[in-house]
Amino acid sequence: MKLPLSTKQELIDKALRFFDEGYACSQSVLLAYSGQFGLDENAAKLISSTFGGGMGRLREKCGAVTGGFMVLGLAYGNTDPKDMDTKLAAYNKVQELNRQFEAINGTSVCAELLNNHATEDEVARRVHHRLICRKVIADSTAIVYDLIPHETKK
Repeated sequence: MKLPLSTKQELIDKALRFFDEGYACSQSVLLAYSGQFGLDENAAKLISSTFGGGMGRLREKCGAVTGGFMVLGLAYGNTDPKDMDTKLAAYNKVQELNRQFEAINGTSVCAELLNNHATEDEVARRVHHRLICRKVIADSTAIVYDLIPHETKK
């Protein structure tokens, strides 16, 4: 699948606008790409709504990464449960997103990202969003962009 021509920066800016409006990291990344896949925006908001804060604020896998996983599922996922080639190829894309994200940020675990980049007081006061969440949303959105082919200008 090739996505319509959008620049990487346009998608990053779109994801950050969603985040600045109050959407979770997971929602912001998925929403940036949803229109390109014909995914209803309301459905995208609902599907990704519980993945913020490291999976329902459990501080596990970073929501920006899980939002990216969802986009990769739209691009590469399987609809036939017996289609193992497609399933495994999609898993490879997910693993590559995670690998690149961790190479940039040292981890893809929400709690570790917070500990590495914000104090407990900053998290309690919810200012960590400015310190780390906007960065990881931009990182995940950019990596996903590079993992999905795009139409080119003629």
